[in-house]
Amino acid sequence: MRIALEEARIAADEGEIPVGAVIVRENEVLARAHNRCEESHFATAHAELLAIEEACRKVGHWRLEDCTLYVTLEPCPMCAGAAVNARIPRVVFGARDARMGACGSLLDLSRYPLEIRPSYQHGVLEDECAELLRNFFADMRKNKK
Repeated sequence: MRIALEEARIAADEGEIPVGAVIVRENEVLARAHNRCEESHFATAHAELLAIEEACRKVGHWRLEDCTLYVTLEPCPMCAGAAVNARIPRVVFGARDARMGACGSLLDLSRYPLEIRPSYQHGVLEDECAELLRNFFADMRKNKK
C-alpha cells in the first residue's frame, strides 16, 4: 500500500485525483499506476485499470488469478468489475468511497452471483489515503476561489 500511496502522490502532483494502485504476485510488484484521466482525456484511465493492463502485459495473460490489487481508494464499479474480469482474487484498499465505491460502500460486487468474487480488505493505511484525498480536494476548492 505504501507503493500505491507513492503513486497517488504522483497523481496529485500532476493534478490528477490522487489514487494509486499496485498489483503484487508472490511479493513481487508486477505493476504500479496512478490516475491519468486528466492527462489522457480518457474516463477509463483509472489507476486500477492501468495497473491491470500493465500486469497483464508483464505476465502475458489476461488472468491475474494469483495476484492482489492494492489501491488507495475503494474501486469504483468499473474498476471493481475489471478486477473481477481479470480474475484477481483479492483487493486491498485504503479509504472507502461512499459516492462510488463498489467493494462494500455504495454497492458490493461480491454480493452478485458472479463467477469470480474477490475478497475485499479495507482500511489499510486508511488515514493516510483519506488525508491525501481530502487535502487534494481542499486545495482544488481553494484554488477555484
